[in-house]
Order: sequence, then structure tokens, then C-alpha cells
Amino acid sequence: MSTTHDQSQALERALRLLGPLEARIMRTVWTGGIGEPFVVREMLAHLPELAYTTVMTTLNRLAEKGLLVAEAVPSQRAYAYRAASGPDAFLGAAGTRAAEELVARYGEAALAAFAAHLEALSPEERRRLERLGREP
Repeated sequence: MSTTHDQSQALERALRLLGPLEARIMRTVWTGGIGEPFVVREMLAHLPELAYTTVMTTLNRLAEKGLLVAEAVPSQRAYAYRAASGPDAFLGAAGTRAAEELVARYGEAALAAFAAHLEALSPEERRRLERLGREP
């Protein structure tokens, strides 16, 4: 189980992978700053300096990227949003994509670099990595 410090580090790492507005929105969602599900106007209350269409477009893009789930609100044109997963799952998926891209680009050289890095890990780092590899 992750500590609060580990969770905070995961959150900050995940947010660094996003654009500035996407990161502001996902920080609000992932830290519980807004109830879920939420609609555009509820998020807009956290970003009053922005236009409704800017927030709506960004929420839609986050849904397209798989960070948010958008569900139509019955009898309305609006969508309700909720987090698709947390920062840890987002980082895991982003890390997998990045590793695949490195291997596709550099082939065995990338794998050799990964292997060298693994060999340099401390016993505690190895145990932690093994635990992470077993998590769903």
C-alpha cells in the first residue's frame, strides 16, 4: 500500500505529464476538490477566470485521453464527468506507453539500458518494484 508521501509524488508526476489547464482540472478531481460526478459548471466554479467553452473543451479532451469518463445526463445536453482512474494508474499506463515507444525506437539498446538500470537498484528498490509489478 502506498504512503501519503508516495501518493503525493505520484500525483505530482502524473500532473507533470499534462498541460497546465489539464493539470489544474485533474488536481481538482484527483484530490477530491470536486464531487463526482460533476458537470462543466461545477468545474467552472473552480476556474472562474476561464470561459465555459474552454473548460468544456478541456474536459472533453481529458475524456478522449482516458483520464475522465463522460456520461450523458438524462434529458439534458450536458455530460457528467468522473475520474477514470487515479494518478497511479495513469502513471502506469503512461510509463508502459513510454517504454514501448523507447523499445520501438531504440530496440535492444533500450532494453540493455533498462537492464542496467535494474541491476543498479538497491534491494529495497527491487522489492518495491516487484510489489508494483504485482499490483493490478
